[in-house]
Amino acid sequence: GFVDTSLRGWMWATIRIEKGVKKPQPQMLKTPAANGIIERDETPMEKEIARLHRVNFEFSDIFYFCRKGFEAIVEDEVTQRFSSEELVSWNLLTRTNVNFHYISLRLSIVWGIGVIVRYCFLLPLRFTLAAIGITSMIVGTTMVGQLPNSSVKNYLSEVVHLTCSRILVRALSGTIHYHNKENKPQKGGICVANHTSPIDAIILTNDGCYAMVGQVHGGLMGVIQRAAVKACPHVWFERSEMKDRLLVTKRLREHVADKSKLPILIFPEGTCINNTSVMMFKKGSFEIGGTIYPVAIKYDPQFGDAFWNSSKYNIVSYLLRIMTSWAIVCNVWYMPPMVRKEGEDAVQFANRVRSAIARQGGLTELPWDGGLKRAKVKDTFKEEQQKNYSKMLVRNGSIGSLSTGTESD
Repeated sequence: GFVDTSLRGWMWATIRIEKGVKKPQPQMLKTPAANGIIERDETPMEKEIARLHRVNFEFSDIFYFCRKGFEAIVEDEVTQRFSSEELVSWNLLTRTNVNFHYISLRLSIVWGIGVIVRYCFLLPLRFTLAAIGITSMIVGTTMVGQLPNSSVKNYLSEVVHLTCSRILVRALSGTIHYHNKENKPQKGGICVANHTSPIDAIILTNDGCYAMVGQVHGGLMGVIQRAAVKACPHVWFERSEMKDRLLVTKRLREHVADKSKLPILIFPEGTCINNTSVMMFKKGSFEIGGTIYPVAIKYDPQFGDAFWNSSKYNIVSYLLRIMTSWAIVCNVWYMPPMVRKEGEDAVQFANRVRSAIARQGGLTELPWDGGLKRAKVKDTFKEEQQKNYSKMLVRNGSIGSLSTGTESD
């Protein structure tokens, strides 16, 4: 179908580009590493420094820290997760084509036809469907929200959310493959998933209803949030407000205690990551008990970039970008439910769930906080490296020898 035809077309375009760039191009640099600009040595600090000397502190130790600093300046493993990933083959969208220049007349004609199809044919249809879906969501949830709390209100709320989500998925030309449906989140549970885009919620709601927990937004997203919360017990909070965070914890505890309520949907990373990795999970949703239903979401970047760089694009600009892509193709894996083990704290539980999601989705697992997207590195991270180095010196006897030498002087 459309997917197979597109893949064949992109492979042809990639072959044409490769033929075109065989000519000498001094401005193009060869990358020594397959996945980045530099090739990293992941040897632990203690082993790396042990190569330089055996016991005592030496000034040559600073070479290790200097090299790590240079590596972080050239290409750190955190900030690159907050920008769109590059593709192996060109998909006739200019975003990921680092070699975008004139190659051949035939390739230029094909690209031009693609622009016409995407902007003159697909975009108007998708915009119409999106307008219908968003309007229906706002109007429908507002009307249902006027009803008194009852089973009828809950039923109508689910119908509105399911119907509108399915309209919006079609507005994105979404092709979604759901795996292991027997593990779908159950009522009274907590569904946690990796986070790439606001449409993650639509992708999941397309297959079932959830009560969502998330950050308060402004603009169009804020209008939808305020309308949706009237019909369904979603929880929108301001991350910087302590009272809002306490409210979320209280609501989660109440929710876990009531097995008749919809499963709560949480994205514990707290921000959008570019579909290549899973970053640190906030521990809040893992310290209240209850059953956790992990879900892994993996988009196919060849058809369109689902990642939302909220610091660069507002929601309207983002929607325009994905509606002018070829399609949104993704896989969703429902994973077996997980519970907190005896003697396991919330952080350990969160890390175990994160590892399971990363393995299932084929994503890189990173220990860093997604909050680094907008904040500076905490001093505690720097102090941790200093403590590790100090412990190594104490263990090797370097501190004692230095103190003895100082006293003898």
